[in-house]
Amino acid sequence: MARIARNSSLETRTARTRLRTRRTPYFAKIAKGLRLGYYRGSIGGTWIARSYCGAGVYATEAIGVADDTVEADGVKVFDYWQAQDKARIWGEKQRLIAEGAIKPGSYTVRNAVDDYLDEIKAEKSDAAYKGAKYVFDAFITPDLGSIQTDKLTPDRLTRWRNKLATQPKRVRSKLTAAKVATKATPDDEDARRARKATANRILTMLKAALNRAFHSGRIGSDLAWRKVKPFKKVDEAVVRYLTAPEARELVQACPADFRKMVQAALLTGCRYSELARLTRANFNADSGTLAIRLSKGKLRHVVLTDEARDAFANWTEKLGHGDTIFLRADGGTWRNSHQKRPLDGASRTAGISPAVTFHILRHTHGSHLAMKGVPMGVIAAQLGHADTRMTEKHYAHLAPSFIEQTIRANFPVLGFTDNNKVVRLHARKAKQA
Repeated sequence: MARIARNSSLETRTARTRLRTRRTPYFAKIAKGLRLGYYRGSIGGTWIARSYCGAGVYATEAIGVADDTVEADGVKVFDYWQAQDKARIWGEKQRLIAEGAIKPGSYTVRNAVDDYLDEIKAEKSDAAYKGAKYVFDAFITPDLGSIQTDKLTPDRLTRWRNKLATQPKRVRSKLTAAKVATKATPDDEDARRARKATANRILTMLKAALNRAFHSGRIGSDLAWRKVKPFKKVDEAVVRYLTAPEARELVQACPADFRKMVQAALLTGCRYSELARLTRANFNADSGTLAIRLSKGKLRHVVLTDEARDAFANWTEKLGHGDTIFLRADGGTWRNSHQKRPLDGASRTAGISPAVTFHILRHTHGSHLAMKGVPMGVIAAQLGHADTRMTEKHYAHLAPSFIEQTIRANFPVLGFTDNNKVVRLHARKAKQA
């Protein structure tokens, strides 16, 4: 962290009122070749930054109004410390320009996003790239894309974050006005919590793009977004899962070509995209495992129960080594969003409301493991979580615990009944006497 530069003549309003009005600014050195300047006017003052470029040449930048007569807001009005932070960010950009790391002119949020997406496209899957691009195009670049990164402020980013948390859920453009109205997000506590959790995830993606630009030397400081914090206590998971009878009813209600996919999801906890690209080669009947191909060539081995092993053996019996296991009735592969309509229809037929999503099938697998006392580390390995944090967040409350067992073993039975007849306590004592 940069060292804070003290200056007794400029730090406080009282000290600045003692300065005489003049045409040239009062300067405080805050770093090598960088100074913060203060113009003393007849009523109030203003801040400027000055950077030495070499050969007797200086670059200057107006920062904002000093908090001589109004309170600092960190946007247009700055106290001494805020002005110093702003000057350091600007000075770092001048250094990067002088070194040729960035071009003179504007490096915008959109530029940072584009650079970040290029990195994702080169290192990750097409699905990861498309998913990230959708989020940036829908929620980030429309509001922030044209802003220069060195002009970003914590206040501007906080207001954008808050706007995300109050927006209704996006709907597909092809929906009619009537359908859009029926799909409106309810304005209850859980809906507000969900919107704040979504805003946190989008904020994390923006910070990832800006941090990449900062660490590659394209942005002078990360102070603006480092000060913006996510909403607190909104990510507590409310895990929905199916009971065993509900799971059986849902499977029976599915179309024949989709039924195997739903069974596989319930038996393995695999994601929809993972199952859609499974081939005969991914199934090892001897070890009873599925080899799930991850990004960067890595593999995850999903352990199959006896029931799951028999099911996969039956599904792959007549397939060649590279044949896809799960295909649609027309012979095509399962693509993005192909699972929604058959799941909605099966949910209606099975009487399950609200409709089941494919991710709930994955949650069902993890939840039943947790309720049987399977360690969180084992569940994390089965579901492909990087560590146990995500697993504990979703399933720890379902696992049998010492507290739960102790309370149930020691709390007395109070013997409440449906008998509404009331006997006064003193009358009962008199009768016993």
